Amino acid sequence: MADKGNEDARTAHVRKWLIELPRSAKRVVLVLSDFLLLTAVLWTAMSVRYQTFYVPDDWLTAALFFLGPAITIGTFGSFGLYRLVTRFIGYRGMLRIFLCAALSMLIWAMAVFMLGQHGIPRTVILVYGVLGALAVSASRQIAGLFLQSIGITIPKLPIDMDRKLVLIYGAGQMGVELLSALRRRVYDREPVGFIDDEPSMWGQYVGGLKVYRPEKVGFFIERRDIKEVLLAIPESQRGMRRQIVQKLENYPVVVKIVPAIDEIASGKVGITDVRPLEVEDLLGREPVPPDAQLLTRVIRDKSILVTGAGGSVGSELVRQILEQSPERLVLMDISEPALYEIELEIRETIAANPGQYEDTELVAVLGSVLDERLVRHTISSYDIQTIYHAGAYKHVPIVEQNIVAGISNNTFGCAVMADAARDLGVERFVLISTDKAVRPTNVMGATKRLAELVLQAHAMDEDVNTVFTMVRFGNVLDSSGSVVRRFRQQIKQGGPLTVTHPDVIRYFMSIREAAELVIQAGSMATGGEVFVLDMGDPVKIDDLARLMIRLAGLDPRSSENPGGDIEIVYTGLRPGEKLYEELLLGANTTGTEHPRIMRSGEPWLPSNELWHELDGLKEAMKTRDLDAIRAVLMRTVEGYQPGPVLPPEADQDGEEKAWPPLSRMLH
Repeated sequence: MADKGNEDARTAHVRKWLIELPRSAKRVVLVLSDFLLLTAVLWTAMSVRYQTFYVPDDWLTAALFFLGPAITIGTFGSFGLYRLVTRFIGYRGMLRIFLCAALSMLIWAMAVFMLGQHGIPRTVILVYGVLGALAVSASRQIAGLFLQSIGITIPKLPIDMDRKLVLIYGAGQMGVELLSALRRRVYDREPVGFIDDEPSMWGQYVGGLKVYRPEKVGFFIERRDIKEVLLAIPESQRGMRRQIVQKLENYPVVVKIVPAIDEIASGKVGITDVRPLEVEDLLGREPVPPDAQLLTRVIRDKSILVTGAGGSVGSELVRQILEQSPERLVLMDISEPALYEIELEIRETIAANPGQYEDTELVAVLGSVLDERLVRHTISSYDIQTIYHAGAYKHVPIVEQNIVAGISNNTFGCAVMADAARDLGVERFVLISTDKAVRPTNVMGATKRLAELVLQAHAMDEDVNTVFTMVRFGNVLDSSGSVVRRFRQQIKQGGPLTVTHPDVIRYFMSIREAAELVIQAGSMATGGEVFVLDMGDPVKIDDLARLMIRLAGLDPRSSENPGGDIEIVYTGLRPGEKLYEELLLGANTTGTEHPRIMRSGEPWLPSNELWHELDGLKEAMKTRDLDAIRAVLMRTVEGYQPGPVLPPEADQDGEEKAWPPLSRMLH
């Protein structure tokens, strides 16, 4: 028994050693083993044909002999056979082996006949092709069976009623690592099978567990009383996550997700630290890798100012700007707590990475963008070269009730910054705008569009040296005051979830992606453009509310389901709120060097006309003449129409316009 235990340990050690070999070393091993195996098959075929121990007669015959296996190896490599994972090769890999063997047999036969055959019989060529394919495929099967216990170096733990039975969705590398980690230590979860969408994996065994097709998940959950599914799908495949969640939506299971690879690599969490699935894991799209040149073009070794640095988007901009190694990073915000938090975070990041960020000077400036003296002093004292202006009031109902404050901060604050940037020779000024600036129905959107017009007017002057540009996008996930954050809090309190209207629709993007795209768009600017970010598909907020309730393991309460856990209440559109948002004013839109950034040439007002209107707006604000204020906004902001606006009942073809439910968008 002891000898058997030692043998099992040695076998497990060999398995582990083979799996942990570098990919290049594994390919070398496969190539050598295939060459030796194919050579042995060919030698056997020749020996049987000549009924003697075969030895080539001359060097040309020997060359033709070894040319056969060499051509087969080359064909395998050309068709990607050595890029397949041996233990998960599947029927598609086997089919590829036979096709490659047949092709290499034909190529070798042509070479042999063109060179005069030289003792290589035609029957041997045919036998070699068939037996070689069988031998290589058999070797892969044997290797796969041997290696399928990857990473499991201790006996399988016995299943008992105190441990939760779970399925792992995803039999790729992340799923295998999760299984291995769960079995190395005693956890409260017992994996009993894999689910995977890849047909070549169905019926295979990974770590001793069978891989099932998704269609079997319902039967398997009911039969084994599965209560939890662990989602081992990388963050880069969010589209697949959405599809999987929809498949599991009707089953009585809790879906949890494996942490992102970068979180595991940083040591913040372990792969077994699964967490509940959040809406952010589903609404965000598959990330597009940023263009490193665009990220660094106007930041590296430059002095950068970020206004509104303590806000949701502003703070993320600060984090990403720091990664691009600026010479100086100046944070400006009117909120002392927000400024304190972001400054503390960045200083801790710099201290933790002295070799990476030690050359970046960090400055925190407390004050308002309306303080012209402070703004000019900051720009001149710190030799600012690039400004990201994210300082603005953004909450529609609050600005609607505080019109003067909203216009002062959002429009005239931007004007103060733009004037100072132009006069003091700032190289580039990037305004963070919003989709609410397009044909706005609220004051907040109108103030942001007016700020855009201010920058456009500056950009169109012939003697301007500063590049003024704007980046427009929709809602960012989990920003301050976002609907996602509000729904999460309401669910925690037991409901109800408040939705303004059953048909209200919004675009969503992750904060990180939005900040990355803002930086890249600003780098491409030449002056006066409005850059529009591709926000993906719109999301119906009613569907979002129901999805978040289900992700919390609860049921929405409705007339069809009176026994549900949380009710959804419709409160009505708030003043100035739209049912839907737009991103473009006109049709003059072109692509850019980034697939998710568009350049829009939009209407603008000549500077003399705009400054005249702004002077009138200032006078109306002094006396708080709201009618006069709205009149100026309606004259200057294209499409401004105060009050809620319903979406068109029909499109251009006369058909009823229907927005797809979130369950369909998840595809």
